[in-house]
Amino acid sequence: MNAPVHISEDFLTSIRSIVGEQRVKTDHDSLMTWGKDHTKHFDPNPSVVVFPATTEEVAELVKLANQYHIAITPSGGRTGLSAGAVAANGEMVISLDRMNKVLNFYPADRMVHIQAGMITEQLQNYAEEQGFYYPVDFASSGSSQLGGNIGTNAGGIKVIKYGMTRNWILGLTVVTGKGDILHLNKGMIKNATGYALQHLFIGGEGTLGIVTEAEIKLERQPHDLQVLVLGVPDFDAIMPILHAFQSKIDLTAFEFFGELAMQKVLDNGHVQRPFETACPFYVLLEFEAPYEPIMDKAMEIFEHCMEQGWVLDGVMSQNLEQLHNLWRLREDISESIAPFIPYKNDISVLITHVPAFIKEIDDIVTANYPDFEICWFGHIGDGNLHLNILKPADLNKDEFFAKCQVVNKYVFETVKKYNGSISAEHGVGMTKKPYLGYSRSAEEIEYMKALKKVFDPNDVMNPGKLFDL
Repeated sequence: MNAPVHISEDFLTSIRSIVGEQRVKTDHDSLMTWGKDHTKHFDPNPSVVVFPATTEEVAELVKLANQYHIAITPSGGRTGLSAGAVAANGEMVISLDRMNKVLNFYPADRMVHIQAGMITEQLQNYAEEQGFYYPVDFASSGSSQLGGNIGTNAGGIKVIKYGMTRNWILGLTVVTGKGDILHLNKGMIKNATGYALQHLFIGGEGTLGIVTEAEIKLERQPHDLQVLVLGVPDFDAIMPILHAFQSKIDLTAFEFFGELAMQKVLDNGHVQRPFETACPFYVLLEFEAPYEPIMDKAMEIFEHCMEQGWVLDGVMSQNLEQLHNLWRLREDISESIAPFIPYKNDISVLITHVPAFIKEIDDIVTANYPDFEICWFGHIGDGNLHLNILKPADLNKDEFFAKCQVVNKYVFETVKKYNGSISAEHGVGMTKKPYLGYSRSAEEIEYMKALKKVFDPNDVMNPGKLFDL
């Protein structure tokens, strides 16, 4: 644990003059709570936590940080898995918890203007109340914030149909590292007036500035969703199943997980095994079926997959409750394996390369971790795999992570071989920072650093994340 960081009383007085006494916290519990995310690799050590309520207050705080040469860590729902929201070196944490309101709704534009501290599920519920749908969804939607989703370009379980967070952002209000307020794109679909600066902040992990507001596009609500869970014999069967269904039906999700992941979820006792047959791997697919011919086509494809030996067993949801329970088999995995302090890899390649890529990664992991439990799951329909290595009970955390990091080189060399990404949707933060060069060329990284210096010349915005200047 790092020694606590002491900041001047003048700095604290200046912060209080901006946001008020009640919205500044320096007690140990608050620092530990708001100074970290879901990663276990780094200890939090912030100096102060501040809760602004407006974009203007954020701008004043950023200017103050520049004046006192104090670094800033933006804080949302703190559900990140790459230490992008960990304040480890005395930073001022700016939490957007109070900035969680709907500012305006534009039904004709299918657009909502929100503050970036809004919880993802809160936006989903609001969209539903208006007769619309916000499709970016994942296990942490009940606690993640839109600002964090934007900062990491979050993906989740519906990417195969709806794409990443980036696809739904029509405009952003940001405070740059200099304290300037920029209103980017202002919600327009058509805007051919030069650089689309909003896209630099989507996936920027708070290194250029803080997203405080967003104009977000909404979609029509899906109708008559159906879920199939299929048991499959091996990795090689998964992609043929995807192609078989995708060629005839528009899928809204296509997920996979291994028997170990299934077992960890079942051990929690909240859901039951979907069918008696225990299989090495499982596929969960979802689609809209408002018309009977779509259901008939789905059953026809299922029978074809059985005949080909790609599917060993399967079940289709018969009602809304069963649909939710089948989804829990996939969505509860992260929570179920969390007590085992998993070492996580969130990697992606083109869907074309998935079969060969999985085989190579599986060979590497099996050869190097013969005694470790390996938990596979992911959004395989969009080429995204989550590889989780579970910590044995008799191994301490530091020793376990050190053993896992040895193999990172081989895993990421394979990612690079297939022109893939070392971080598909969780961001780079601090955990993936040493490996950025496997996905980005040296020239790209230099351009990224140059952009950082334009928006944040004094390097106050989330320094040490993504790359080091």
